[in-house]
Amino acid sequence: MSATSRRRAAAVGMIAAGSLVLAGCAGSTGAGSTGAADDGRLHVVTTTAILADLVRNVAGDAVDVTSIVPPTGDPHSYDPTLRDVRDVVYADVAFSNYLLLEDHAVVTTLDANLPDGAPNISLAESATKYAAEVIPLVENVNLDTIWLGLRVSGAGEELGATRASEVRLRATDVEGPGRLAGYLTETFGQPRTYFDSGDGFDAADGYARDTATLPTDAHTHMSWAFTEPGIYRVALESDLVAEPGGQPQGLGRATVTFAVGVDPYSVPGMAGARVLDGGHADVTVDLDDGAILLQSDAPVGEQVAEAADEHPGDHDDVGHAHTETLDPARTVVSVPNKALASVPTGPGFGFLGRPGDQVYLLPQAVLGKHVHGEIDPHLWQDVRNAQAYVEVIRDTLAAAAPGQAAGFRANAESYLAELRATDAYVERTIAQIPRSRRHLVTTHDAFAYLGRAYDVDIAGFVTPNPASEPSVADRIKLTRTVQALDVPAVFLEPNLAARSTVLKEVARENDLRVCPIYSDAFDDRVTTYVDLMRANADSLRRCLT
Repeated sequence: MSATSRRRAAAVGMIAAGSLVLAGCAGSTGAGSTGAADDGRLHVVTTTAILADLVRNVAGDAVDVTSIVPPTGDPHSYDPTLRDVRDVVYADVAFSNYLLLEDHAVVTTLDANLPDGAPNISLAESATKYAAEVIPLVENVNLDTIWLGLRVSGAGEELGATRASEVRLRATDVEGPGRLAGYLTETFGQPRTYFDSGDGFDAADGYARDTATLPTDAHTHMSWAFTEPGIYRVALESDLVAEPGGQPQGLGRATVTFAVGVDPYSVPGMAGARVLDGGHADVTVDLDDGAILLQSDAPVGEQVAEAADEHPGDHDDVGHAHTETLDPARTVVSVPNKALASVPTGPGFGFLGRPGDQVYLLPQAVLGKHVHGEIDPHLWQDVRNAQAYVEVIRDTLAAAAPGQAAGFRANAESYLAELRATDAYVERTIAQIPRSRRHLVTTHDAFAYLGRAYDVDIAGFVTPNPASEPSVADRIKLTRTVQALDVPAVFLEPNLAARSTVLKEVARENDLRVCPIYSDAFDDRVTTYVDLMRANADSLRRCLT
């Protein structure tokens, strides 16, 4: 008996009680499921059918490949069978995605039954060595927005400014469909209001109720709340009181534009405007220039083509993190639909509405609470990440079967060329959708990589995880999202159709198309990873254009 056969026999002994059942168990998990006999081929088990397809394209016919989760199954909730256990017992190599993609039972079945010494590769984690890019999961999607504070910059020496001076920034008017309030939540949860359009603006008292006062060279975090979706324009003025009791010296004026729950690239009168949609920025009073500006140390949304044509070479760093000073007259602050939040029940928040009412909220930055620290596991939705997966698979198989390494490398090179062509196809196809219509509303939060790689706005989903039940608040948020963005379609994952009644009901109530999109699984029409990515691009173009 070979060493491999002895190892497998020992492993089978661990589940001997179930082996007789396995022999007659129905429901094989994939084509080429391993048999009990050692046929001399390399046996590979994967957790999902998508990973199995990637492996087959590298391995060719010389390797037997099977997946634990069947092609149409949901890896978030799949319950492994005894047949799956047997497939793991007979495996020489295992590939999972992990990063908590697969249900814990799937991972436990793999880790507990894989023979000692067999490579057990988590592709999402290993692929970073091959330049795969990862996206952090956000603890609370309501916090995954731009953080917009207030700041004073510049020395103001010509104005006589010292560290005892005060800068006053006041809101004098708000145009928009609802109420706007700017406030700071203090240490014990009490809000301190800076601006509030709900009680009007009183020029007679110098807009005292709508004024924020800051020392020179100061910065404060701030929350911005909006009660209705639409376009808001906030008129701001500033002045400097150089010494206590002195006369105020007028500084700049500006209007800051917010796109609340609507497409920020289609604001009337703002063609070519920059879009601030993430990271940290400040409404800034510059004492040296006497102006009100926007300063951003965050990535800014890609500007539309008109602006690039008008100012070639000015924006080489668009999309990369850097500090930049922006003109409010040519900038739009995006407040996405995922910013919808409930008015707190605590005292002091009555100016936002009744407890439980939904408002659009740009929250003040609270360090340590923004990012959960985990990684979004759906890396393959960016084809370039799938290429990194293939490189990991190639090198793992070559190490496991050195005599076949040349064939694995040749297969991988051919498949990588196909993936590069697929990446170009997806990018080209989605680019045909007008930028103002690239809003994806779907079943669960699985498409951040698709959005980042191919410039699609992930506008909304029913729940973050398909295994969780949607709440009433989830349904309200979804309805407001599709209405505010005027989307023509929502997108449903075929393998989750039975559990997606909320998405289908919202679509029916708002007369929207329901179009297919694939994340974790195949169906009878889409049976390979390349099919999946091309089908998604085609569906987005067809249903959003």
